[in-house]
Amino acid sequence: MCNSRKLKGALSPLAHFLIYRFQKSNIQLENGMLITSVDIDVGNKTLGVLNKGKNDRNVNDSISEYSVGKIEEQALPFIIDFFDAFEIPATFAIRGQLLEVDTSIIESLLKSPIKHDIGSHSYYHRNFRHLSYDEVDNELKLVSVTMRKFKITPKSFIFPKSQVAYLDLLEKYGYKCYRGYGDLLNDGMYIKKHGKLYDIHPSLYIGNSTNAMLMKKIIDLSIKNRLPFHVWFHPWNLGEKRESIRKRINSVFSPMFKYAKTKEKTGEIKFETMISAANKMEIQN
Repeated sequence: MCNSRKLKGALSPLAHFLIYRFQKSNIQLENGMLITSVDIDVGNKTLGVLNKGKNDRNVNDSISEYSVGKIEEQALPFIIDFFDAFEIPATFAIRGQLLEVDTSIIESLLKSPIKHDIGSHSYYHRNFRHLSYDEVDNELKLVSVTMRKFKITPKSFIFPKSQVAYLDLLEKYGYKCYRGYGDLLNDGMYIKKHGKLYDIHPSLYIGNSTNAMLMKKIIDLSIKNRLPFHVWFHPWNLGEKRESIRKRINSVFSPMFKYAKTKEKTGEIKFETMISAANKMEIQN
């Protein structure tokens, strides 16, 4: 099973590259666009203790909420430092309940010299498709109340497990954009408006076996066709130990984003967050 998952992860960028190479699009930007979003599913191991293991399967199909939180607790400072060092803005979708037990991540983002987009990843990280209208309304209300303590009104939303639902409630709470559902058959290099909301659609999930060279080739397609390339990942994708996290950043993230930075200098591509991409589309439209 492990080898099968690794093979699938390694083949995914190649499959995406081949699809995008021949895919036609109805939109065309001024230049290429690279958008990065980070899903903070837990953020701290204390949430696993607080929820007594009852929320485990809402977060991950195979490991506990405590374990996910422990990994993300180690990985997130490295990730924020990386994007700050490269001067690349990203969307960090924070789970609201995290702020009950740990405010270090949101404080780091607020202190950052880079204008990161602090979005929402719901409050409890439960599948919205399994919740009632009132349950979702309550989750979004809790997020608003919690974020308001930090003088933040989140405008970007990332659905837990990418299960899109209740877009009308996102509008009610002032969101402007979300990331739609994606997989090999549904990913795309586009941004589409639904009602008042923009779907900053996912283009590629950065998994454990993603190849940096293929990522560069898709960046080239974004530049050539002047399309948005939206990559995303979870902090727990980078490995369980500090050393494996550093190694993953150095082997995939560094070469990929260094390459994109050289293209930014020549004006061929722009780095955007989900909300800044939505704002650009609004102006363009």
